[in-house]
Amino acid sequence: MRKPHWRWLALALLMALAVAALAACGGKQEEAATAAPKEEMTEAAPKEATEAAPKEEATEAPTEEAAPSEEGPFVFGLLLVGPYNDHGWSQAHYEAGKRVEEATGFKMIYVDKVNPADRPGTTSAQLAQELVDQGAKVVIFNSDDMKDDATAFAKEHPDIFVVHISGDQVWKEGQNYEEVPNLANLMGRMEYGKMIAGCAAALTTQTGQIGYLGPLINDETRRLASSAYLGAKYCWENYRGQDPADLKFKVTWIGFWFHIPGVTLDPTQVADDFFQNGYDVVISGIDTTEALVEAKKFADQGQQAWAVPYDFEGACEEAPDVCLGVPYFNWYPGYKQLIEAAQSGNWQSQFLWLGPDWNDINNPETSSVGFIKGPGLSDDAAAQVDQFIGELAGGLNLWTGPLYLQDGTQYLQDGETATDQQIWYLPQLLQGMEGQSVSE
Repeated sequence: MRKPHWRWLALALLMALAVAALAACGGKQEEAATAAPKEEMTEAAPKEATEAAPKEEATEAPTEEAAPSEEGPFVFGLLLVGPYNDHGWSQAHYEAGKRVEEATGFKMIYVDKVNPADRPGTTSAQLAQELVDQGAKVVIFNSDDMKDDATAFAKEHPDIFVVHISGDQVWKEGQNYEEVPNLANLMGRMEYGKMIAGCAAALTTQTGQIGYLGPLINDETRRLASSAYLGAKYCWENYRGQDPADLKFKVTWIGFWFHIPGVTLDPTQVADDFFQNGYDVVISGIDTTEALVEAKKFADQGQQAWAVPYDFEGACEEAPDVCLGVPYFNWYPGYKQLIEAAQSGNWQSQFLWLGPDWNDINNPETSSVGFIKGPGLSDDAAAQVDQFIGELAGGLNLWTGPLYLQDGTQYLQDGETATDQQIWYLPQLLQGMEGQSVSE
């Protein structure tokens, strides 16, 4: 009986070994089956699936080293009405912002060509919001045309500091005062620069005819064109000994700060018209350098022609031989003052109308308005321009009566000195000037 028992034991042992072998084999098959889908996904997955993988990784919590810093440089934003490299108004602002970066360690972000022609359907307020979304704590609106947007944006964003260039919204003694605590106005007293420009033109002209290439018509442009006329008239009479009645000074407005095809007059054509009709010096009041370019063109053809560009200290480089000099804005002192005040918590809503440093009108640290004499200015005229600057520094005020408006109305009595408000809000061009005083 024992013999069959051992056979059963042997058979059971054989069966147990077979089951173990099958179990071991089945385990390997399961392992392979589990791995197979991964291999298939890697090899056969469509392109979209493989490109999506990094996005899934990016959603993982960053390591401590990769986490962004909560602190960074103080950011200010700049809205430029024209190109940042226009050799004029916008470039002067852009370079001032870069200097603030270098001096303070703050960071500037900007949008240029903020105007209806380059960005139709987009407002400066919308672009200001984009700057704030990128971290700007201060936003500078750099054109008079942005006045309404700057004011509305400041009211809607009380935690953002807003600077409007050339406006008067927070001038308590002005005509348009509003209490907007986070808004400041900044402008340079370019009236002095324009007087110097007018003087240089009057000392140079051989025909006694000076053209003024104007932008659009408003308070700012009237007072600046009129300041150029006052400087020209003074130097024509006092340095050249000529009768003021023999000086012709004509203003032609193009309709905006620079050329917009189909909207404005072409400044190239306006400058050409001046040079073709006996005007041998053109003073520019627009943001770009067409007057200088056209003066060079006519000079290259053998005609006496000169120009005085505007806004940017490097503008004469466009055509140095015909450039009499450039009155320019140095926005750096005002920018630095306001942006540092915002960053440090010492902000004040204020109206800043900053003038030249008469100790050195070209001091880049302190003078908000300067004048650089150009290579086209003769040595004798250059010496007289310096003399005229010295007179202004000594207190000469050409905004002194008697002064009459273009329509003959007396604006200032004999010996009366104009107030800031009378200069800022000049309602017409002055008597002796030719051109429109108001828009049609």
